[in-house]
Amino acid sequence: MPLNDREQRILDEIERQFYEDDPRLAETVRTADLARGWARQLRWALLGLAGGAALMLVFFTRITLVALAGFVVMVLSVAWIALLARRRAGVASAPKWRKRWRRHPGGGR
Repeated sequence: MPLNDREQRILDEIERQFYEDDPRLAETVRTADLARGWARQLRWALLGLAGGAALMLVFFTRITLVALAGFVVMVLSVAWIALLARRRAGVASAPKWRKRWRRHPGGGR
């Protein structure tokens, strides 16, 4: 359920106050939460990559469809890892984009 304008203003004010009162704590909390989720997702993506490679190598000459499924799992895992890496690289610039998005609700149009 989306917030109404009043609730959104209150939430923005609380967030702004939090960043002003203790910016180091706010940044630590934000990046710690992102890093923990990032590491967990990276582990799953690497597990998918290893599992896909194992399926492909074991079933390559016997059951081609299973080997193909392993290859697809590998490709999806690599795409997931690339997405995680791009998100991780963009963590430092997230507050700027968030502020810009909030200032221009139409996405900067």
